[in-house]
Amino acid sequence: MRYAQITGWGKYAPPLLMTNDDMAKIVDTSDEWIFSRSGIRQRHYSHVSTGEMAWLSAERALAAAGVDADDIDLIILGSTTPEEICPNTASYIKNKLGAKNAAAFDLNSACTSWFYALNTATDMIKAGSIKKALVIGSERISLAMDWQKRESCFLFGDGAGSVVIEATEQESGLLAGKMSCVPDSRECLRLPNWGMSPAHLTGDLYVSLDFDGAEIFKSAVKGMSDAISDVLEIQGLTAADIDLFVPHQANIRIIQSLAKRLDFPMEKVVVAIDKYANTSAASIPLALCDALEEGRVKPGMTILTATFGAGLSCGAGIIKWGDRVEAVAVSDKSIPEFDGTVFDLMEDSFTHYGVDASHLLSKGKG
Repeated sequence: MRYAQITGWGKYAPPLLMTNDDMAKIVDTSDEWIFSRSGIRQRHYSHVSTGEMAWLSAERALAAAGVDADDIDLIILGSTTPEEICPNTASYIKNKLGAKNAAAFDLNSACTSWFYALNTATDMIKAGSIKKALVIGSERISLAMDWQKRESCFLFGDGAGSVVIEATEQESGLLAGKMSCVPDSRECLRLPNWGMSPAHLTGDLYVSLDFDGAEIFKSAVKGMSDAISDVLEIQGLTAADIDLFVPHQANIRIIQSLAKRLDFPMEKVVVAIDKYANTSAASIPLALCDALEEGRVKPGMTILTATFGAGLSCGAGIIKWGDRVEAVAVSDKSIPEFDGTVFDLMEDSFTHYGVDASHLLSKGKG
């Protein structure tokens, strides 16, 4: 039987940080208020595009796998924030990597996009239509923050994470995946006008996140719990058989509630929301890369993952790790740093949403 083993991994976290204390300089909030409600301490904001972040994480994943770009058959970018709708951003990544033999497409199911892409690419490998794929989650969601909404503007950050998956006869990779969508729940989490709507076509674009926290919490926990139950049953496993849990990093309360519902110890849960915030499609691959860097992933481990996003889309999967937890090589590729502060970076956004941050800008001073 054919499987799709994860052989490479890479991430990019932009160097500019917006801490909770920084956030309090432009929004009526505080570190204590944000952390107690979300588990977030900071978020990374990017000065480059979704595609550029995705490219660097992919370069690092290829190096870790010891795979040439020419050998990749498929690139899937999971993202809510592509730089263009047409052509797709995955084709930009393909060209910059020099992956001349790869097909490339974007997949958007909000925060579940990376997991849905992993499921899709895994099934294609199992079917024999491809042998090697790059699965990427990348988001520049800072572009969509409404600074007039203190209840949601602090929740999201930017970043990218990638994995290489390869055909193998060894039982490894995503062994079971469940994708689902909670019915009648689209309105509780959405970005109106983020796409080809009449407002977009006329140029009257005002992006503002609609966010019903109570409804999201309830639907997310139930949707992920149901998906987890399905994949555990498919594999004939219980929560006690899981070595590590890598959930979507949306809110620490959701993660804790899900772990409690599963009777799963938090010591076995990977939590990265404190340093990245919610990076949407990038959150699981970022957390997975961190777990590998920290030595928490061991050969042969049984890893559970679960996710939810706008729609409300949900999913869960059982990943069997292979034999290797060390990178074959390290990429020397990089992205030039931004010349300025995080407040300089976000100046146009602050202005657009009517926030006076002039006293925080370094441009033109000294």
